[in-house]
Amino acid sequence: MTEGIRTAVVGAGYFGSLHADKLARIPASRLIAVVDTHAERAEALAAKHGALALTDATELIGRIDAAIVAVPTRAHYEVARRLIDAGIHVLIEKPITEEPESARDLVGRAARRNLVLQVGHLVRFSAVATAVRARIRDPLYIEAFRITPFRDRGTDVSVTLDLMIHDIDLILDFVKAPIESVEAIGVPVLSTTEDIVNTRLRFRNGCFATLTASRVSFKSERKMRIFEPDSYLGIDFIERSLRTVERKPAAIGGTRPEIAIANQTYEEKDEIHDEDTAFLAAIAGRTKPLVTGEDGVRAVEAAMLITASLKENFAQMARARGLPLSPDGLLAVAPRKDG
Repeated sequence: MTEGIRTAVVGAGYFGSLHADKLARIPASRLIAVVDTHAERAEALAAKHGALALTDATELIGRIDAAIVAVPTRAHYEVARRLIDAGIHVLIEKPITEEPESARDLVGRAARRNLVLQVGHLVRFSAVATAVRARIRDPLYIEAFRITPFRDRGTDVSVTLDLMIHDIDLILDFVKAPIESVEAIGVPVLSTTEDIVNTRLRFRNGCFATLTASRVSFKSERKMRIFEPDSYLGIDFIERSLRTVERKPAAIGGTRPEIAIANQTYEEKDEIHDEDTAFLAAIAGRTKPLVTGEDGVRAVEAAMLITASLKENFAQMARARGLPLSPDGLLAVAPRKDG
């Protein structure tokens, strides 16, 4: 029998299919099953890789060692909880859950059972993010800009949890200080949750960050700018490029500081392969997950602070414009009627 960690993918959608493709090829993995509540989707993906097709994650118990949870966000907690309670290591697609309390519960359950809980903040595995992490020293101000055209995938949650969560996670990793205040505004446009959000974060160490995320744009851009004493970093995640501008001391005999400019483009990486490989390595005891459950909790905590500010500003907007609010405090959006 082929050696390897017995794995499964729960959720046969877009990301679940990508994970299944990787797990079927990584030598450290033995893909046992694909689970999806839609039997035909599970069967199609499982057949592609010679795996079992199941419709209930509890059917995995006793059959596998590790699972990737790639179901809709609202189902993350229940699926992951059942797997963890059965002694199964989990990689949960981002965000870990919809709210911090359930995320902390999962982290506690995994810790008590000495299980690996990794969160799928995929951008951490990009070559340019790795380079920035090694280069960054003392960020004073950060700008993040992540926009994309509208698509149906991910609209079960707001753009804060769908897209902005990537930059929230990166910035928390770079700054390493608690958030002290949040100011956010955003609106739903084509879905019933916020489709565009802008937020300003102030950290305890004095750093500020502004983040914009939109899923109702005409093009895709994923950029970040980081300003530090004597240096500036410009990152383009789509182009995989890093531009640095740095002030250096004047040369001997000179009077003006030198401004050094450097441009670097990084080769494309298979980030999902690297993410899944890191997950399996952590299970084997060789490494700590690059993105831990605690990292996932912090990202969701920050997202909830942003949501709280959104609700407060929504209420002010609604009063000023005579707009209705939904029970959760956000703008009530109904399908537009023609005629």
